[in-house]
Amino acid sequence: MTHRIESIFEIWAQQNPHPRCELDYKTDFELLIAVMLSAQATDHSVNQVTPALFKAAKTPQSMAALGELNLREMIKRIGLFRSKAKHIIQTCTILCSQHQGQVPQTREALEALPGVGRKTANVVLNTAFGLPTIAVDTHVARVSQRLQFSKSKTPLSIEQSLYRCIPKHYLQHAHHWMILHGRYTCKARKPNCSQCCIQHHCPYLHKTT
Repeated sequence: MTHRIESIFEIWAQQNPHPRCELDYKTDFELLIAVMLSAQATDHSVNQVTPALFKAAKTPQSMAALGELNLREMIKRIGLFRSKAKHIIQTCTILCSQHQGQVPQTREALEALPGVGRKTANVVLNTAFGLPTIAVDTHVARVSQRLQFSKSKTPLSIEQSLYRCIPKHYLQHAHHWMILHGRYTCKARKPNCSQCCIQHHCPYLHKTT
């Protein structure tokens, strides 16, 4: 098991040494907002609205100044845009009043922001601040189960299983590799097993040809 997992991550690391988040952003603040918008939405749909949004509001101060109704209008192409607009305005207000306009660098402070859960906090901690956190989305959950990294069903349990089984030297990029693998190869309905770079290390029983 340990050797198999090491081999899988070694292959991913060789093929993509520096994986990156596919959301478009330039600052820690823009990353936070993009990740908040991406909940139950695709990165592609978020990337379609954020250029205009970030042109209009690059900071928590300017984003809060937009107001909830204007923000709704700018992000209305994204699912759950009403609640997301509300949470983003609330979060920006808190960033200004409690964090000097900066994105906090601790899980506790991030998760205290409206609309920021554990997954969002993990993405920000990993991508913005270089911490070896794992954000469990649907792709990570699916890949974890098919590769038998985890038998758990809840995101937190899966995350904890991954911390235990993934070699520490791969943790920094682990969830990026797993997201990309799930998004482009190990798809939900029809995994592309014949083109999979780790197919010889995969125990999934329902492989496609």
